[in-house]
Amino acid sequence: VDTTMLRTALAAAIFASATAFAPSGPSFLPRLRPSSCSAVGGLRMASPVSSNDFKSGTPIKIDGNVYKVVEFLHVKPGKGSAFVRTKLKNLQTGGSIEKTFRAGEMVDGADVFKYDMQFNYVDGDDYVFMDMETFDTESVPKSIIGDNVMWLKEGVDVKILKEEAKILDIEIPMTMSLEVTQTDPGEKGNTAQGASKPATLETGVEVMVPLFIKTGEIIRVDTAEKKYLGRDVEANKKK
Repeated sequence: VDTTMLRTALAAAIFASATAFAPSGPSFLPRLRPSSCSAVGGLRMASPVSSNDFKSGTPIKIDGNVYKVVEFLHVKPGKGSAFVRTKLKNLQTGGSIEKTFRAGEMVDGADVFKYDMQFNYVDGDDYVFMDMETFDTESVPKSIIGDNVMWLKEGVDVKILKEEAKILDIEIPMTMSLEVTQTDPGEKGNTAQGASKPATLETGVEVMVPLFIKTGEIIRVDTAEKKYLGRDVEANKKK
């Protein structure tokens, strides 16, 4: 019995000695996100993507070039195989192409990171964004931002897409609340259902709104379709 107890104690002592010097804890794990990425914003997206899972903004790689899905349409003909018709934006050149994929076709995912940042100010032809956790800033040329410039106002949250150190694109929120800075009054007696008029918003973009919308109101807008969604009731109450 004494011999058995001695062996058990010896084995326990050896195990404790070995584990005391073994590295442990999260500090020894490999970093999967760049240091300037927030836990929410820094998501690596290099896995293959099925054409069935395409969404607006999905980054993919074709012939070594990084593209973003701008538009997609799933088509199931009466005869033949289903397919997905897409419009893609080349994030390295800014050009666009149209391409058709077989339904379920696997496409290379683009090895990019998304960073949550906030728009601060304009510096010449550059737009300056800030990481609100680290306070690091990024200057993005207007040529990269493209048409999304029309939605930028101070304090708006965006996602910046980067491949390694190269900025490829920015993503703006799918919906935004913006103030109407100019619109003509609706004509009295015009009650035609669905009638609309142009309205200029605080960022300079113009959208069509119902006749009852007045200058100074805050409305919700679909940024992808540049479409009026409704009044922002809560925001208008705070004015």
